[in-house]
Amino acid sequence: MKPNLLDVDNVSKTFAGRGLFSRRMKRAVRNVSFSLDADRPEVFTIIGESGSGKSTLASMILNTARPTGGSIRFEGRDLAHIRSRRDRVAFMSRVQAIFQNPFDAFNPLKPVDRYLYTAAEVFSGCRTKEARETRVDDALHKVGLSLAEVSGRFPHEMSGGQLQRIAIARALVSSPSLIVADEPVSMIDASLRMTVINLFRMLRDDLGVSIIYITHDLATAYYISDRLIIMQTGEVVEAGDARQVLAAPRHPYSIRLREAVLSVDGAWRGTGLDAEAIQPSLR
Repeated sequence: MKPNLLDVDNVSKTFAGRGLFSRRMKRAVRNVSFSLDADRPEVFTIIGESGSGKSTLASMILNTARPTGGSIRFEGRDLAHIRSRRDRVAFMSRVQAIFQNPFDAFNPLKPVDRYLYTAAEVFSGCRTKEARETRVDDALHKVGLSLAEVSGRFPHEMSGGQLQRIAIARALVSSPSLIVADEPVSMIDASLRMTVINLFRMLRDDLGVSIIYITHDLATAYYISDRLIIMQTGEVVEAGDARQVLAAPRHPYSIRLREAVLSVDGAWRGTGLDAEAIQPSLR
């Protein structure tokens, strides 16, 4: 039987309290479980306010932090067993990350194409210049750019929206099956947010890439998500089909989050979305 793409099984993460004499422990994530089907690409969204544990959960899925309880398996393999450099590179070629601030993702003293070429060499095994250029140009075309447009350019010469599309292109260089996108549109102009959000739809529908979309923004979550979980202080308080949950939330916390934006019935009916008008204030 083919394993799931991802299994998050009863995962918890506990941190020691701050301070020299502190004995208190903080449980950032508590008993979270969900799975992604390998044969059904989807946008799976994790919603919550700052401090809800969603970014800590993302770190564990990316294998940059270890759970203190439970397990995470990618394509059937427990991430706890990925220890060698070879195994880490193989995992990173299949699971890529996109972060909140595109300006933090690139060294201001390096041309952005350098990052793309490195990804092509390390994760895709492109040993020649021609192979790297072909791979990079193909990834850039998928996000509406080209190598000719970005070659030799530095981060300050590009807009936030362009940089975030380049970050997505870098993630695509290795042909991943899963992308973890942590607040990927919160730091770019509202007018450009839907460009990035629609790119995620394209990755799911045209390339078969599953997306874990982490956000505090219910408007974009409603627009793009297939399924979701809502987290409060490290716990999942509601889960299910995205539109069903957001249209009729049951948990008091989910109801409060929905009340931070315009009515789903009035503002989100149909397929249109005014990304500038519907912006919650949950931070």
